[in-house]
Amino acid sequence: MSDFVAAPRMNEARELLGRLRTNMRVTIRGKDDVIDQVLVCLVAGGHLLIEDLPGVGKTTLAYSLARSMDCAFSRIQFTSDLLPSDVTGVAIYDDTVKEFVFKKGPVFANIVLADEINRATPKTQSALLEVMDRARVTIDGEAHAVGSPFMVFATQNPVDYEGTFPLPESQMDRFLMRLRMGYPEADDEREILRTARGGYDGIALNPVVTRKEILALQALVPAIFVEESVLDFILKIVAATRTESEFRSGVSVRGGVALRLAAQARALAQGRDFVLPEDVAEFVAPIFAHRLALARRTSDALEERRAVSAALKRIVASIPAPA
Repeated sequence: MSDFVAAPRMNEARELLGRLRTNMRVTIRGKDDVIDQVLVCLVAGGHLLIEDLPGVGKTTLAYSLARSMDCAFSRIQFTSDLLPSDVTGVAIYDDTVKEFVFKKGPVFANIVLADEINRATPKTQSALLEVMDRARVTIDGEAHAVGSPFMVFATQNPVDYEGTFPLPESQMDRFLMRLRMGYPEADDEREILRTARGGYDGIALNPVVTRKEILALQALVPAIFVEESVLDFILKIVAATRTESEFRSGVSVRGGVALRLAAQARALAQGRDFVLPEDVAEFVAPIFAHRLALARRTSDALEERRAVSAALKRIVASIPAPA
């Protein structure tokens, strides 16, 4: 059983996340729910997949997060001709020292934007498997640690699948959650039209949180108390996905752990040192939906996503939450 987090540390954690949230709102207008979910993913130490149409602010969201945290930001444009070494780096022979020297790739950063990740070949996609799981890259038998904190912020278009390579289940399972941005409300879009400039490089944000502070927040998450009845609630939801006839297979063990971590991170963000059932219910769809596929075949990806989300809602509604 985890120890409760001391009240002063809880207050500090909430204040730090509040600063991040306020800073990101300067550039991400009308998407407070998305910002909150991104911060939960960050604090839980997870990776994020955003599926949405081009031009709704996915890159701006990733860049704003990195700038707000005083973290190194790297963008990798995934294309069909991208090689694994273009992502991770490569050992090059240096004639001056008469030996191979490792040249780091763009994955060596804190926030890595994997833009249109499904446009790269499976071989290149697999270059992210180790680094997303262990925060390191192994080249010629030697392990190289990447940035800390480390977060892969991947995007893909949910409609245009021409010339793409669907992410394998092993890759999808390494994303803590999948989100959508959606279009802004009319008033927010009017403000964007009034003030936005082309490209994200011109975003004027100053860091409000250090990397050391983010690492301290991440270290607090495992200490957020999860009562046995809440653990049982998580287990019942996971088990239900494995017996649901609509799904080809259920959620993995990693998926169950991801839901627990997200619930703990949400509790921390709200200034609590314990998890409530609503912390769990809030993140079932973002954590589980991309890990599940329908048993019946369908050629419409959006239809499948809606069906999976609807089935998850039924599952959560059918399981009594602990009092």
